[in-house]
Amino acid sequence: MFKFFHRQQLVKKGLACGKSRRKVDESPWREALACGWLPRMLVFVAFAIGLAVLIFTGDQAEPLKKYLICFLVFAISVAQLWVNYPQSFYRNSSLALIYAILFLQLGVIKGLLMLANSGKIDVQLVPMLIPYALAPLVFSVLLGRHLGLFGGILVSLWGAFLMPVIDTVFLVISLISGVVAVLFTLQVRRRSQLIRAGVYVGLAVWLLGAIFGQIGPNIVTSPDLTDWMMVGWQTLAAFGVGIGTAVVVSGTLPIVEHIFGITTDISWLESADLNHPLLKRMTLEAPGTYHHSLAVANLAEAGAEAIGANPTLCRVCAYFHDIGKLVKPEYFTENMVSGENPHDDLAPSMSALIIISHVKEGVDLALKHGLNERIVDVIREHHGNSLVRYFYKRALQQAEDARLGGKIMNLRSDDVPTVSEESFRYQGTNPQTKESGIICLADAVESASRSLERPTPQRIEDLVDEVISQKMEDGILEECPLTLADIRHLKASFDFTLLNMMHSRIAYPKDEERGSTNGGRTTPAVTA
Repeated sequence: MFKFFHRQQLVKKGLACGKSRRKVDESPWREALACGWLPRMLVFVAFAIGLAVLIFTGDQAEPLKKYLICFLVFAISVAQLWVNYPQSFYRNSSLALIYAILFLQLGVIKGLLMLANSGKIDVQLVPMLIPYALAPLVFSVLLGRHLGLFGGILVSLWGAFLMPVIDTVFLVISLISGVVAVLFTLQVRRRSQLIRAGVYVGLAVWLLGAIFGQIGPNIVTSPDLTDWMMVGWQTLAAFGVGIGTAVVVSGTLPIVEHIFGITTDISWLESADLNHPLLKRMTLEAPGTYHHSLAVANLAEAGAEAIGANPTLCRVCAYFHDIGKLVKPEYFTENMVSGENPHDDLAPSMSALIIISHVKEGVDLALKHGLNERIVDVIREHHGNSLVRYFYKRALQQAEDARLGGKIMNLRSDDVPTVSEESFRYQGTNPQTKESGIICLADAVESASRSLERPTPQRIEDLVDEVISQKMEDGILEECPLTLADIRHLKASFDFTLLNMMHSRIAYPKDEERGSTNGGRTTPAVTA
């Protein structure tokens, strides 16, 4: 509070700027909540208690024995997350999501069993009313197919123990339905794909129910004795619950993503709208940067597909990675008017400062417009702490010229200013993820490719090798999980994409040569 009033006094006196740069919240409390061990333990304890409540309520045979077995399965699930899915294990929001959804599905199963025991719903409808695909669908879409299968197995095991007697038929139906849900949501880019998955889950549940005698119940062995009215209700329930589960998951995805800080491919595609205010500003104020961003997006997306990273995330982040250039667009090569270079009137250190500042300005604009955290990270990381070589070498040359001139004029060497390399380095963080590394390389490759006068396959390949090798020598990729095999695949992808982007067109004839006279008629030339 006192700092605020003190700052206002300085602003009035002209001794401080009224603007303040936006910062990402780095509160220690928020960090402890996101990654601390205490919230993690609370999630584990809460789920263990909830599991006990589900098992010990209602008519259960040997509830203590069942709970001990379920608790051992729970302990195995924790170990599995710790070993195979450390990103989800150490991120408390993901961990809370996993066990909350698992408990929700188990709670629905328990609720249906209690309603059946009280006579409020027909016992024969219960197997078709269970939302087998809830946890697998949510995990597959939000956390990936591996965790989708993980959740399907866990909820099937625990669900079988919630039955009055351990039900192996339920276990089989639940496992297969979960696998079907994951198979049809391997890459969800539209919400309609979730509905399609729900239809196939309903079909799988109905077929398995018919095979194991859950429908009819004699639809296979004794058709004449089958209650076809019940079959109709069971069929409606199987498909209705499958589709309904998908609809609920689709409708609640934005809320779940916001609460747990997860972004799906569906949301990334929605963020790829080129009518975003920042992108529309780029088309008007920095058209060269806009087209550069589109080219980087194409390179990054193709590269991500080549190495199994997230191509949609790469495309969207590439759109926004250079939005900081909107502050001073005329100082960047792609936006300069032919023959006008404002850097000619600036010292190399000032030019480097303007170039470097576009990263901080980009982060500021991204925070102001509420862009996704991953986009902010890419803006901060896409140059890492690399060197602005052109102006650094220019500063060294000027310093050398000053020394030579000083010798002629008998000046002391101390009068010649020294050039600090740190003043010409970006102050950002080196890429921390595969997607950031891909965009870092794609940005450098696309910028360098503009200097090729006659692009040929060999020249493009040499350029890509040189740019990526330089990044690796500078240590920009040391903190990035890209492997040497990934780098090799990225090189091949960049070569192919650049070659297609920079291919030459045939030279069309001039206007007066485009037509040829044929019997007094002029035949127009074919245009592309």
